[in-house]
Amino acid sequence: MKVSIVTPSFNQGRFIERTLVSVAHQDIDGLEHLVMDGGSKDETVRVLRDFDPPVRWRSEPDRGQTDALNKGLREAAGEIIGWLNSDDVYYPGAIKRVLEVFEEHPEVDVVYGMADHIDENDRAFEAYPTEPWDLTRLQDTCFICQPALFMRRSVLERYGYPDDNLHYCMDYEYWMRLGLQGARFHYLESKLAGSRMYGENKTLGARVAVHREINSVMKRLLGRVPDRWLFNYAHAVVEPRIDRTRRPRLFLLCLAWHACATSLRWNRSVSRGMRASMVEWSRHAYRV
Repeated sequence: MKVSIVTPSFNQGRFIERTLVSVAHQDIDGLEHLVMDGGSKDETVRVLRDFDPPVRWRSEPDRGQTDALNKGLREAAGEIIGWLNSDDVYYPGAIKRVLEVFEEHPEVDVVYGMADHIDENDRAFEAYPTEPWDLTRLQDTCFICQPALFMRRSVLERYGYPDDNLHYCMDYEYWMRLGLQGARFHYLESKLAGSRMYGENKTLGARVAVHREINSVMKRLLGRVPDRWLFNYAHAVVEPRIDRTRRPRLFLLCLAWHACATSLRWNRSVSRGMRASMVEWSRHAYRV
C-alpha cells in the first residue's frame, strides 16, 4: 500500500529537519512526503530545499494550518495517509506497524496508536494519555494523539476533510466527526510518535481560545457541551487570574461561578452533575 505523509508548516525551521528525518528513516518503499509551507520567514525553506532525500514541498501564503493540511491531503497519492506537523516526529518503524494493521484488518478505516509528549530536545517527558476506541469517552477527552493517527484515503472521500475554519481543535473535531458518522477506528498499542510541547506551542499559548473553540465544536456536533469541557474552560479562565495556593477559597468560588456561567452560555442550563459539583466546591471553600 502506498503511503503519503502530509506536513503543514509555518516558521518551524528549528524543528522541521527532525520531522523530515523521522519520515525519511521509516524505510517504506515509495513513501510520499508532502510539505505545505505557509510562506515561512525563518530557515524552513532552506531546510526543505537542501534536504536529502528530497521531499515534495511548496511555500506560499495560506489561510492557516488546516488550509495547508487540506492542500496536501488533496494532492496526496497514497492509499494510507498520515498527518505530521512540522514540529512533531515519528518513531522508528511506526508506519510499518500501522501498515500491518491495515493489511490484517481491511474493515478498519483509521488506525491510531500510542505517543509521547516530547520537549524541544526530543526528550519524551510524559506519555500522551491514549485509550482504546470509545466514541462516548471521546466526547469527554481527546485520547487520540494527532501525529499517531493514520487513515485510508477512502475516509476523505466518504467523510470529507478537516474543517479549515478551525484554528486549534481541527484534529479533535475531525476524529469526533468521523466517529459520529460511523468510521471504524483501531487502537494500536504501540508507541508511534512524539508530539512536541513547549512554551511557544500554539495550543499551550492560547488555552482560553482553545477551550472556547472546543466548546463551540461540541455544541455543533452534539447539540450540548459536555460538563467536562465546561469545567476545563472555567479552569482556563480562572487559573491565570487567581493563585489557588494563596487564595484557595476565592479560587474555588470563582471556578464554580465561571463553570455555571459557561454552562448557561452554551447549554442554556446547568446539569444536575454540575450543580452537585458546585455545591461540593462551595462546601469545601468554606472549610479551607
